[in-house]
Amino acid sequence: MNHIRKLALNGAAIVALATVPGVAFAAEDAVDQADSGDILVTGARASTKTDTPAIQVPQPVTTISEDVFRAQGAISISDTVKYAAGVLANPYGRDTRVDGFNIRGISALQFRDGMRDIFSYYASITSDPYNFERVEIVRGPASVLYGQGSIGGLVNLVSKTPKFETGGEANIVYGSFDRKEAMGDINLALTDNLAIRAVGRVRDADTYVDHVPDDRVMFAPSIRWQPTPDTDIVLNGLYQEDDTGSTSQFLPIVGTFRPNPENPTGRLDPYTFVGKAGWDRYNGRSLQGGGAITHKFSDNIRISLKARYIDSDLQYFTHYADSYTYPLDPFAVYGTDGRTIKLTADASDARMNVFSTDNNVQFTFNTGANIEHNLLVGIDYSWNKVGKRYADTSGVTELVDLYDIDYDALLTYTPSGPYSYDSQKQLGIYVQDQIRFYDRVSVVLGARRDRVTSSAGSEDKATTFRAGIIGELVSGFSPFFSYTESFLPVAGRIQLPGGIPSDPYKPQTGTQFEAGFKWQPEQNTLVTVTAFHIKERNRVLYGAQSSTTQAGELTTKGVEVEASHTLPGDFELLLNYGYNQLKSETNSSLDYMPRHIASAWSAKTFSVTEGAKLRLGAGVVYTGKSKSTGLMDPYGLNPAIAPGALYSIVTPSRTTVDALAEISWENWRLAVNATNLLNNKFYASCLARGDCFVGAPRNVMATLGYRF
Repeated sequence: MNHIRKLALNGAAIVALATVPGVAFAAEDAVDQADSGDILVTGARASTKTDTPAIQVPQPVTTISEDVFRAQGAISISDTVKYAAGVLANPYGRDTRVDGFNIRGISALQFRDGMRDIFSYYASITSDPYNFERVEIVRGPASVLYGQGSIGGLVNLVSKTPKFETGGEANIVYGSFDRKEAMGDINLALTDNLAIRAVGRVRDADTYVDHVPDDRVMFAPSIRWQPTPDTDIVLNGLYQEDDTGSTSQFLPIVGTFRPNPENPTGRLDPYTFVGKAGWDRYNGRSLQGGGAITHKFSDNIRISLKARYIDSDLQYFTHYADSYTYPLDPFAVYGTDGRTIKLTADASDARMNVFSTDNNVQFTFNTGANIEHNLLVGIDYSWNKVGKRYADTSGVTELVDLYDIDYDALLTYTPSGPYSYDSQKQLGIYVQDQIRFYDRVSVVLGARRDRVTSSAGSEDKATTFRAGIIGELVSGFSPFFSYTESFLPVAGRIQLPGGIPSDPYKPQTGTQFEAGFKWQPEQNTLVTVTAFHIKERNRVLYGAQSSTTQAGELTTKGVEVEASHTLPGDFELLLNYGYNQLKSETNSSLDYMPRHIASAWSAKTFSVTEGAKLRLGAGVVYTGKSKSTGLMDPYGLNPAIAPGALYSIVTPSRTTVDALAEISWENWRLAVNATNLLNNKFYASCLARGDCFVGAPRNVMATLGYRF
C-alpha cells in the first residue's frame, strides 16, 4: 500500500455536516465519572439517549471502556465485547471481513455514535477499536430509540472526540504473525473553547491463515468548538483502508471436525487456505464525515443534532469448497478418493453510501414536588444505497484436491458490467418520558412510529413501545421490570423450490419481557441480575432446493449476571454469566448459540519503585457447547435418506485464557498482551449445513508507548 498517498487523502475525510447529540458531552462525562470512581453513570446513554445513571435504568447497562478492552488484548470490535454477559463474540471465529456478535441468542446490529453504520454484508470493512473510547451494549429489542434493528440487541461504538487539554500517546506494536503497527492519539487544546484531535493507525500484518494479510491505514481527525458555555459543536472524519482477506475459509465438517469416510487417516489443517494466493482478497476503503451540535437553551431544555455520511468501496474475491450439496460426505459427490471436491469462485465489487441523522429535544420539568420528568422527543432519518457487481462464474466447475491444492492452476475472474443497486429509507419519530418519583422510583415510557421504504417497492410501517420501572426498595437494592418491542425489515422475497422468487418478506418483529435487580452495596461495586423472555416472529426458514418460508417463531429466554468492582487506577474485577435457551417450532437454523457463557477478568496495579508501576491482568472465557440442526440431504442425492430428514452436530465447549503484563515508568509504557494464552485449538462453530469455523490461535503482542 502506498501509505504516503493514503495519508495525504485523509484531509478529505471531514465532511462539514452541522449536527449531533450529546455525544461530545456524554463521552467526556463518562470518562470523567470513571476516573473519579463513579462506575454507575457510564453506559446508560445507549439505553436511554440521556445522561441517566445506570442504577436508574430499568434494564442492564454494559459499557466497556477503551482502557479495559485494550488491556484484554482486543484487536477487533468483536473482541471488545467478549467479556460481557449474554454476548457471544466471534460466533464464526475471528473474521477479518466483518465483526460478529450475538446478544441473547440473536445476531446483533452495530451502531456508531447512536446511528447504524452497517447495512449490508460484504459492502464495508470492519471498524477499528482504537478509534473508540468505549463500547456500549443494549440488550433486547430497542426499536423505540433506534428504529429498525436487531431483536437481540445492539452494540454502540462511541468515537473519540477532542477535549480541552493537550495530551496524547504514540505506540509501536509487534506481535504474532509478523504483526507490525504504529498508533497515535493526539489531542491539542488550541484555546479554551477550541480543540482538535487526531487518531491514527498503520498496520502491516499476516494472520494465522496463509496468504491472508491484515493491513490497515486509519486516520480519524476531529475538531470541537464551544462558542458559548451552552453550545458544543463537534466535527469528525474518518479515512480507513484495509487490505486483507478472509480468515473464515468455510472448511467442510468432514475431514476437519469429523473423520473423512473415504480418507479416515486424513485430517485437514484447520487453518488451510482455500483460494488463490494473491487473488483472493477483501480490500476496502471507508470515508466518513459527521458532525454534532448540542445546545442548552436553559437548564430545562436541550437540543441535540447529529449526522453522518459514509462512502464505502469494497473488493471481495474468494473461493470456497462445496461443503453444502451433501454435508454428510461432500467428497463423495465428486469421486471416491476422499480428497476431490468442487471449488467455487466468487468475485464482487461493492459500493455503499449511507446518510444518517438523529435529532432530539430534551425537556426536564416537574409535575409535583417529588415528580421529575425527563422528556425526550426526536426524529431520525437514514438512507442507504448499496451497489454490487459480480464476475460471471456460471458454468465453471473446478475440481481440486482439498488436501493439496494446486493454487497456481486456479482460474481468476474480474467483476464487470454495471452495478445493481438497492436502497432503503427510514423515517422515525420517537418520544420517551423518564419519570422519577421521590428520588427512589424511575419509570420509562416510550413510543415510536417508523416508515421504511425500499427501491424494490416495499413499504413497511411499524409502531413500537417500551415501558419499564426500577425502584430502590432498600439502600443499594433496586429491582426492575421492563417491556420492549422491535421490528426489522427483511430484504428479498420468499423462495419457492428451485430458488423461484415469490412474495416479499414481511418484517421480523420481537417483544421482550425482562425482570431483575441491581445491587450497589457501595459506590465502586455494581451487581446486575436479569431474567428475560424474547419472542421473535416472521423468521426466515431455509429448506431444501434453495427454498425459504417465513413462518418461523423463535423464543429466547435466559438469565444474565454481571458484577463489577473497581478501584480506579488500582484494581478491577469483572464477573459475567449468561444462560440462553432458544426454542423454535420448526428448524430455523438455530446455529452456534451455546446455552452457557461465562467470563472473569481482573487486573491489579502494583507500585514497583518510585515512579514505576506494574499492572498484571488475566481473564478466562468459557463458552458452552452449541448445537446445529440441518437437512441431511438438501438436494435428494441419496435415495436411502428420507426427504426432509434432519441431523444435528454439536460443537464442543471451550475455554480460553487471556493475560496482560504492563510496566509503566514516567511517560513510558511497555505492555505484553496474550489472547488464547494456552493456544487452545478449537472450533468456534460447526454448522449442519456443512462447514466449520476455527477459533483464533494464541496471539501475543508487545506494545511500547509514550504518553504526554
